[in-house]
Amino acid sequence: MSWDLKLGIIVPSWNTVMEYEWQRMCGEAVSVHSQRIRHTADTEADLAWLTTQAPAAAELVAHAKVRAICHGCTASGFLKSPEQDVAMAAALAQGTGIPTVTSSASIVQALRALGARRISVASPYEPWLNEKLRGYLEAAGFDIVAMKGLGTQAHGSISTDKVKALALEVMRPETEALFISCSNFRTLDIIDEVERDIRRPTVTSNQAALWGTLRHIGDTRTIAGAGRLFVDA
Repeated sequence: MSWDLKLGIIVPSWNTVMEYEWQRMCGEAVSVHSQRIRHTADTEADLAWLTTQAPAAAELVAHAKVRAICHGCTASGFLKSPEQDVAMAAALAQGTGIPTVTSSASIVQALRALGARRISVASPYEPWLNEKLRGYLEAAGFDIVAMKGLGTQAHGSISTDKVKALALEVMRPETEALFISCSNFRTLDIIDEVERDIRRPTVTSNQAALWGTLRHIGDTRTIAGAGRLFVDA
């Protein structure tokens, strides 16, 4: 079996979900190669530090001669403005010579591609980080009609049943799309199910990050089981 594409991701060291969900979505034809940055707590200082380590991490994952790189810590992007986030990706691309995106910027692009402006947001985050998320999305032009977090840092331990219940809880009649945030939050197994229940497109951090990475290099493949984003946009 020969791979037709190699992709690189940069993840916080405690993340146990992003690589798993990306490889499942990619299947056997794409290989996913990751570089980890030390991270054991979601504090503003720790998340800001992640960004300072991104150039060295990108340089290392570039050794695998990947076609594109995604900076996969969604939350660290929310500490910046959308413009600063895009600028960071451009700087990483300039440093490695490899097309680069961020998870957070890919989420913005995904929601726009689906034609959504009024969105509901579900996350595992504590209140302070949800407010950073709100500010980032509002600065990108979205209206947040409902938002709720679980107030935890144990993101990867949350069951998909609990994730789905949270997602349904934030839905409102005026919601045009649902966004489930966090690259360490298990969502892949429930995207299609949630979309059937709410009759709205559902965007998640890992799904949008992969979509954004592929679309950035002109790859328009569809992926079954990854929601309407990979069919309609």
